[in-house]
Amino acid sequence: MSRYLCIALVMLLAACGGGGKAPRNLNDACEITAERPAYLRAMKRTEAKWGVPVAVQMATIYQESKFISNAKTPRKFALGIIPMGRQSSAYGYSQALDGTWDEYRKETGRWGAKRQRIDDATDFIGWYMDQSEQKLGIMKFDAKNQYLAYHEGRNGYSRGSHMRKAWLLRVADDVSSRAQMYHQQLYGCGKL
Repeated sequence: MSRYLCIALVMLLAACGGGGKAPRNLNDACEITAERPAYLRAMKRTEAKWGVPVAVQMATIYQESKFISNAKTPRKFALGIIPMGRQSSAYGYSQALDGTWDEYRKETGRWGAKRQRIDDATDFIGWYMDQSEQKLGIMKFDAKNQYLAYHEGRNGYSRGSHMRKAWLLRVADDVSSRAQMYHQQLYGCGKL
């Protein structure tokens, strides 16, 4: 009986996105989607609904959380030892902030959405990037500028706050390169 319970528990964790753990090889989109087929299903639904390419979603999630469902920002410490909370309220696959997540749930009517569920996280990314295209004119396949608007917020992006952050521009270039790599890989293994 306990053997069946263990098998059921393993299957439940796999269905929930791996219990917070990242897929084994984050540099291969084909392996990621083979290990976690729910990821690809969720991203394809988001692409159909919002028009954001699967590879752009994957690259964004890689950069934000490394595909860890319950990812949180590091803790802050006073005097190097006294815990003072987290750097921000960012949480889950998408690292959405509390306020932005609440805005998403209100505008989409998805009140039960949770940041640690891949379906909800990809839908959030799709919604956010769709808004960025509408409000800022950033095409959905433009992983670099979509990521900059995602990271800085649309107001920060429109003010050009990212232009004063060389490190962030390098990160956005990395997101763009990863999106291209993921796209080529997914195309090559027939998943697109």
